[in-house]
Amino acid sequence: MRIIATTLFICLMFISGTAHAVRIKDLAGFEGVRDNQLIGYGLVVGLNGSGDSDQTRIQTQSVVNMLERMGISTSINDIKVKNVAAVMVTANLPPFAKQGNRLDVLVSSIGDAKSIAGGTLLMAPLKGADNQVYAVAQGSVLTNSFAFGGQGATAQKNHPTAGRVPNGALVERELPNTLSGRTTLNLNLFVADFTTASRIAAAINDKFKSSVASCSDPGSVSLRIPEGYSDRTVEFVAALERLEVKPDMPAKVVLNERTGTIVLGENVRISTVAITHGTLSLVIKETPLVSQPSPLSKTGDTKVVPRTDLKVEEENRRLMVLQEGASIGDVVRALNLLGVTPRDLISILQAIKAAGALQGELSII
Repeated sequence: MRIIATTLFICLMFISGTAHAVRIKDLAGFEGVRDNQLIGYGLVVGLNGSGDSDQTRIQTQSVVNMLERMGISTSINDIKVKNVAAVMVTANLPPFAKQGNRLDVLVSSIGDAKSIAGGTLLMAPLKGADNQVYAVAQGSVLTNSFAFGGQGATAQKNHPTAGRVPNGALVERELPNTLSGRTTLNLNLFVADFTTASRIAAAINDKFKSSVASCSDPGSVSLRIPEGYSDRTVEFVAALERLEVKPDMPAKVVLNERTGTIVLGENVRISTVAITHGTLSLVIKETPLVSQPSPLSKTGDTKVVPRTDLKVEEENRRLMVLQEGASIGDVVRALNLLGVTPRDLISILQAIKAAGALQGELSII
């Protein structure tokens, strides 16, 4: 049933007609409008003896520093805690985030803590690449895991030394607005392609009835903000990103031999080639027989008589000829007539590429 389902899925990919148009906002993004990574150091407290051990001095020194800032004087030699873990806190700051917005943070242990499940992250400042604090994280850590055990056995689910704090960070500093006061914008394609970039520029110029867009390279489109939108950049971007363009796809076949997954591009073409596929099955079964004297006999020895069953099966498959210019849909239908499985199809496509008959890129992952 798995083979049938996979084959049907591949066929349905090519039964449909031409590719539909896609919005520009799904094909490209504006230069400067992106996430920024944040990182910080913090402590997770409230652990039930599953924190860092005494051999890790990081969390102990951090606890001493924290208590001193709160007006409590103590020594590092006087503190021995197992319910504290030193962690690194990371988050992504989205563009145009405002003060007071909340972010999800990822908490990961950097010591030898066994688990941070059920702990509480204390206030941890999150800094950007410029060493400025942009957010502060604090809250309960959720790991969706557990780790228990004794001297003889242990039980663990998922990864207990890393977790998340949903909406655990508050934005304290805003990023500068990268769109205000600009007369030009750059639209960067997620996948660089000459044809797609040209189609995007043509669609934008047709929409605004002027030479607003121009292509400088296959990975970007330069935009000039029209006079009517000089002080309405957001409205210009909103009108632009709703435009639909049919992206161009390279002729590419992606194979995953480990899972048997095959992804076939619609532009892949096959030159004239003949294909046959068959398998040879050889089964050897050893069944030793024991021969021994009859009961109460005076002479005779027990002997082991070897017995070998040999069975050879070879499937009879027809020779299939694919004409030049056949689409990948024709290839799939023809190979289905040969009764090949997805893993057989991987070997066949590799052989077609080796013969020089596959007009496209073959990528094996």
